[in-house]
Parts: sequence; C-alpha cells; structure tokens
Amino acid sequence: MTRKLNLNILVPLILLAIISIITISSASTYISKDMGNLALKQSIWYLIGIILVIVLIKLKNEYLYEHTWILYIIGNLLLLGLFTFAAPINNSRCWYVIPGIGSFQPSEFMKIFLMLTLASMIHKFRQEIKNPKTKDEFIFIFKTLIVVLIPSIITFLEPDTGAVIIYLIIYLSMMFAAGIKMRWFAAAAILITILLSTILGLYFLKENLFIKIFGTKLFYRLERIFNWQNGSGLQLENALAAIGSAGLFGHGYNKTPIYFPESGTDFIFAVFASNFGLIGSLVLIGIILYLDINIIKLGRRKILDTDKYIVAGIIGMLLFQQVQNISMTIGLLPITGITLPFVSYGGSSLLSYMLLVGILLNISMEKAKKYKY
Repeated sequence: MTRKLNLNILVPLILLAIISIITISSASTYISKDMGNLALKQSIWYLIGIILVIVLIKLKNEYLYEHTWILYIIGNLLLLGLFTFAAPINNSRCWYVIPGIGSFQPSEFMKIFLMLTLASMIHKFRQEIKNPKTKDEFIFIFKTLIVVLIPSIITFLEPDTGAVIIYLIIYLSMMFAAGIKMRWFAAAAILITILLSTILGLYFLKENLFIKIFGTKLFYRLERIFNWQNGSGLQLENALAAIGSAGLFGHGYNKTPIYFPESGTDFIFAVFASNFGLIGSLVLIGIILYLDINIIKLGRRKILDTDKYIVAGIIGMLLFQQVQNISMTIGLLPITGITLPFVSYGGSSLLSYMLLVGILLNISMEKAKKYKY
C-alpha cells in the first residue's frame, strides 16, 4: 500500500525554502565575504535535509523510538564536549567547527532528542499507571524535570539561553498534551515567578551581589535583554528603520537600505520585510500559519499517543520560535538570538528541522490499523 506524503506540510515547506534562499541571497550584501556564498550553502543544507527526510521515511519513527535513550545520551555528551573541543565564538562555546564544512551546533539536535525521550517517558507512564494519584504525578514530573534540566544546565553554561528556553517550551507543551493536572502548571508558574522576582530584584537593586552570585555573563545577558525596552542598539534600530521604510511592496530584492548585524540569521525577517514590504511580510506569515495549522490538525487526528506528544513538542517549539523571532525583529520582545525556522541561515538548525519534517510525514502516513490510545 502506497504511503502518501502530506502535501499540506510539504507545500508550505517548499515555499519557505524558496523564501529562505532568496532572502539569504539578498542579505549577502551586508554579510562578510569570508563566510562564502550563504545562499548556495543553504541550498545544499536543504538538499541534505531532503535526503535525511527520505532516509527517516524509510526507517520510520519506530527506529527513533527504539533508540531514544541512546540519542539522549549522545546529545548530552556532544554538549559536554563543547567545553573541551569547541573554540569560543562570540564568547560562546556552542559550535564544533568542522574544517571545510562549517559548524555543528549540538543544541539544535538536542531539541529532537529531548522530544523523543519525553514522549517515551510519557507513553510509559500512561501505559503503566492508568489513574495516577498526586504522588505518582509528582514522581513522574520530578523524573522528567531531571531529564530536561541536564541538557538545560549544560547549554546554559555555554552560554545559549535561547536554546534553554526552547527546551522548557518543549517540556511544557508535551506535559500539557500528556494531560498532567493543571495544578502542577500553576505550582510551576508560582515557583518561576518567585525565582525570577528574586533574580531581577538582585539585578536591579543589588548589582554587586548579583554579579558575585551569578557572575558577569548572566548580568550582561540580562542587560542585553532589557535594552530592547528603549529600542537601543544598532541591530534593532537599523532593523526597524529598514522595515519601517519598506512600505507596502518594499525596496525590492537585494535592496536592503541599511546595515544591521545577523541579517542572514536572527534578523532574516527584517531583510525580507524591507525587500518585499508589508504585503510580502503578510504572505510569509500566512505561509507559516498554514504550516502550523496543518501540524496542529495532524496532532488532533487519531494517531499513536507517542506521536501525539511529539507533535505537541514540535508545534510548541515552532510557534514559540516564530513569535519570538518576528517580535524581537520589530521590537516587541527582547532580542534572544532565536532564529526563524526554515528561513534563517544555519546548517545545524535546518537539518534538525528537516528531521522533524521526516517525523511529521511518518506520523501523517501511519495506517489506521496501527492507531491506538
């Protein structure tokens, strides 16, 4: 029986790939020539990503589910290895540099390994305990938190705050889909509020004590986040100027009127908006929404419960990154270095997203005889 590909997922992805390559090519005006032809590199990463999707479709998701814990351990070992083998780039040890190829960022793949591990744990918990009591849920939440905190702490120390936030978004999305009682989310919200209030209180009122406890790296990261409130910083000011001057139809391809850093990655939306204006931006957002809606529809189908948790993690991650990236570009949210999925340049991130596409396509092609709750 032929397994049909889900065109509602594939078509918007093809459009996003075209937009990505065109926009990165346009951004190359302000990108160092030492980095090479990023549009060509992005095209190659997309081709490699397609190969990964084909391989994963052949293997099916069961292969990943059977090796979940092995992948989780490998992911953590790769994160730990950064402290020994990775050279610092922009004061962070987040990438392995591979001569002649580029860089490799383990945290991008850790997102997938974390989803798989959590989905496996949730499935096992639901199968073994049909009517969990408060104690059962507490023990389960404690175990899953440990699984999330291990890569989160390692990644935070690199430092890569954006990836840590995404780990937590994935965790919350999947736990919500698992049907964990709302009182646990309320308790988590109270604890997070208390913790953040304490940290921010020290940051604003006891600067020296804050630095003594948390160090200068966290202090400067918070300082960077709060700079967005007054719109300060070359990156944001120039991005807003480029977008604001674009009008309905933009300045045209390769005519970004002003320089701003990270134009091919974090601020790719600003390049696209300045080139193609309000109309183009609305089209791009429409394509993104179409993809998101169809992934949500997939999660609402009668599918394997493990698959349902994976879909919840994927949509939670994508929605957060899309909202965060576009909002920080136009000054609505702090700048966190989070990229726009399928559009921003990046080999590791794109390949990780393409692996998720393979997982989604496999889920959409599961046969009715395999469905269960």
